[in-house]
Amino acid sequence: MLQCTAVTALPRDEALIALVCMEGGPDDAGDHLDEKPYVLCELGEHDEAAEHAAHLWAAEAEPASLWFLWTVSGGFRVYHRFVSRSTCPVRIHHVEEDYRQWCALYDDHPSDHSFNVRDPLRDAYYAQIRRDAQRYFAHDDPDKGDGQES
Repeated sequence: MLQCTAVTALPRDEALIALVCMEGGPDDAGDHLDEKPYVLCELGEHDEAAEHAAHLWAAEAEPASLWFLWTVSGGFRVYHRFVSRSTCPVRIHHVEEDYRQWCALYDDHPSDHSFNVRDPLRDAYYAQIRRDAQRYFAHDDPDKGDGQES
């Protein structure tokens, strides 16, 4: 399933209050928010009845995560709220590779679990990085030893 593409500006003052008031929130809440002027919905594609959701902070205390939820109508954010939610308990165990993968969303989230959600832009970006690295190392001159293309 593809990731939802909804983006909105994060109301900085409200987010700062939510982070500061959160048990286990960041010590540097202002600096943390400087990196997030806009947020992207992290859910899989969903219908208009479901709220969009962006993860803001994970604390060790329960409820462990602060989320920013919002709705859109006519291309404009019409409603938003900050909520603390427990992390989704669902996980999958990859037996052959012997590792577990947890859902990174909140409990009772709409749509699919995070390990089934694909971000096509991120996938394209990583594919380009792999191609560039392969091209770089394919042209690497082992006699030079400096990793420059010949």
